[in-house]
Amino acid sequence: MTMTVDRTAPRDLAREVPARLSLTPKTTLAGQLDGAWWPHSRDLAAELPPLAAALAEPWGRITRVTVNPTHWPVVPRMVAVDGRTLHVGWFTEQDPDKLILLSYAIGRWDLLVIPPETAPAAAARLMAAAAIPGSVLTAGVLMANEAAIGRGIRDTARREAAWEGEGGACMSPFGAPMERSALPLPANGRR
Repeated sequence: MTMTVDRTAPRDLAREVPARLSLTPKTTLAGQLDGAWWPHSRDLAAELPPLAAALAEPWGRITRVTVNPTHWPVVPRMVAVDGRTLHVGWFTEQDPDKLILLSYAIGRWDLLVIPPETAPAAAARLMAAAAIPGSVLTAGVLMANEAAIGRGIRDTARREAAWEGEGGACMSPFGAPMERSALPLPANGRR
C-alpha cells in the first residue's frame, strides 16, 4: 500500500486558523507594548501570514518583522503574505519575548509573544496585561511575572498536599514541622 504524506498540511492549516491577538486600544498613552500575540506554533513561516492579515485593517500593511531567534527554531528571511513579501530579521539584542512589526507608512509596533505551549489561563492573563494602555512593563517583565505566578500556584498546591499528608501539622515559618507544644501561648499564659 502506498501512502502520500503532505508535509505542507500543517502550514496550510495554520494559515486557516486566525491569529490570537490582544491589542492596546488607541489612546494617547504610550506604553512599552502595543499588545500580545499567541501563535499556534514556533513556525514563523506559517504564523506570520495570519498575523499580518489580522493587523492589516487596524495597522495597515506590515512590511518588516524582527524577532530574537532564541524561541524560533527557524527564522526565514522572507515570508509570502497575500502575494507580497514580508521581510523578517533577527537580532539577539532584542527581547526574546517580543516581536517588532514595522510599516513604511505608519510606524512600529511591539508585541509580547506568548509561547504556543502556554496554558490558556496564563495566556489570557498575559494578553490582558500586554494590552493595558501606558503600561511600563516590558515583555520580559510580564513573562517573568507569569513564571513567578505559575511557581506560586505549584508551590501552594505542594504546601496544601503536605498539610493534608501530615494531618494538619503545625509548621514553623521556615517550613519545618513543629510540635504542638511548641506553639506560643497567649499573652495571659493560658491555652
